[in-house]
Parts: sequence; structure tokens; C-alpha cells
Amino acid sequence: MPHARGDQAADSSPRGAASSRPARIVRVDFGAMSHPGKVRVHNEDHYLVTRMARSLCVLRTSVSERELPDEFEDVAYGMVVADGMGGLAAGERASMLAIRTCVQLVLDAPKWAMKIDDQEARQLIGRMKNYFVSVDQALVAEARAERRPSGMGTTLTLAYSVGADMFIVHVGDSRAYLFRSGVIRQLTRDHTFAQHLADVGAIPPEQVATHSGRNLLTNFVGGPDRGVDPEIDVLTLADGDRVLLSSDGLSDMVDDAEIAAILGRHAEPEAAANALVDRALERGGRDNVTVIVARYTFLDKSAPPCSGDRR
Repeated sequence: MPHARGDQAADSSPRGAASSRPARIVRVDFGAMSHPGKVRVHNEDHYLVTRMARSLCVLRTSVSERELPDEFEDVAYGMVVADGMGGLAAGERASMLAIRTCVQLVLDAPKWAMKIDDQEARQLIGRMKNYFVSVDQALVAEARAERRPSGMGTTLTLAYSVGADMFIVHVGDSRAYLFRSGVIRQLTRDHTFAQHLADVGAIPPEQVATHSGRNLLTNFVGGPDRGVDPEIDVLTLADGDRVLLSSDGLSDMVDDAEIAAILGRHAEPEAAANALVDRALERGGRDNVTVIVARYTFLDKSAPPCSGDRR
């Protein structure tokens, strides 16, 4: 079953419930960067930022223009970070295949979640869980077809937003953060052996970052025979929020306090993404590092549709 964390809600809405406030036009600005780092030859990270839309444009009609809108559009946004593993080029292929499979599953789906209520939120969570299971199966099949005895796997952290509603689906130790009013909050839990020891009280939380099991994954796509176990969280966004997705090449090199400080200094997502990667490289760049930063601005209904979208 997916692991739900009630303390990750961004406001006081019931856990798993979609926002009930009226839809507003949302402008989302993005910045993204991926770098192989200073040690590794291959970049096994991949990322994706998407804009999805359902639209209507009246071409001809005898109905009065007062009765029909000339144009209509619902918009959703998706962000994905995948950090592959498997040796040689297997990790690079694993992360690419995971993202490619996600996209194909969405394109093949008969229904896209473009308006969210409680029922649709529950259905979307179920579909997302099934998508991750399908991605896991695709990687396992690929490893078998290529006769890779050690397999191939990847972390997979995905954020999907419709208006103010955001859904995060996650396995591995790539992370999602919320930066609001100068305060940073980690939205995902690292699926590592060290974090598991902390969760059961075997080690204090402050030892996780230096424990020998901090990079030993317990849950990832293409992993153990028991399959993948996605963690799913729901939150309600506020005007000015920034959402950060990153591989562990950032979080292993730069702690949360400094990540928050960099986001605070760089309002533009592109500048923030570049600054975060640069800092990870300055600290040694021992791993591939990938960053996506999204800034959410909620506009009045009178604002022109799609203004400010950064693709």
C-alpha cells in the first residue's frame, strides 16, 4: 500500500482531499538543470517537465457570443526526476526508460485528471500507483531481455499539479521539497536503509546523513521481486510557493538550510536551479546532480489564459 504522510499537507485540508476553493488561473515558471558531477563519467539522471492541457476553441457557431466562451483551457503540470543505477550505461537507460514509460502510460490513458474533486483525487492516486507498478515491470522486463544479472533500477519522484492541487508520487531517495515564505519542507521520505533504521528508532535521525546505509535503497523502480511501493502525498499550493525536485546529488552535498538560503536569494527558478547545481559541484560533485524548480503564481480570473507559462 502507498505510504501516506499526514504531516506533509501544506495547509489544514483533510489528508488526501482535494482543494475545494474555486479554480484560479495559475502561472508556473520553471528552471531545470542536470550535470554529471565531477566524479562520474555518465549522467544516470534524467528529468522531465510537462504542460498538459484540455482546450476548446469555438470555430463557428450560430449561438450568441454571450452564451459561449470563445476559448477555454484547463492546464496541468508534471515534473519528474529519475536517478538510475545498475552500472555502466544501465542506470542511464533505466532512468530514461522510466520517464519514457510514464509518458506513454499517460498518453495511452483514456482519462486525464484536469479537474480535481475528492472522487477524482482518489482515482488519480490509484492510477498513479498503477503507473509506478507498470514502470517497475517495464524495467524488470528490460533487465531480463538484456540478461543483466544485477538488474537495472532507478528512483522516481513525480509531482503533478492541477490548479492549487499537487500530487507527489515517489520511490527512492530523490526528493521533493516545498519552499514557502522562506521555510523549506521535505515532502518525501528517503527510501534508504539508514532512514528505515531511524524510522524504527534504531539510530537517531541526525545520524542518517552519515550512516553507511544512507545510499542503500529499500524501495525503487526495477527493485526487489516484491515490487515497488510508491509513497503518495497530496498538498494544496499557495501563491508564491516553490516546489523543488532533485536527485541525491544535491541533497548529499547541500543541506536543507543552505538549499533554503539559495532559494531565498534567487527568485527566478532558472537562476535558482543553476545556483543549486553550482553549489553541489563546489562541494565536490561526487554524484550526478539534477534539479527542477517550479514557482507557482495564482492570478485573478481576469488575467489572460496561459500568460507567463514557461515551457
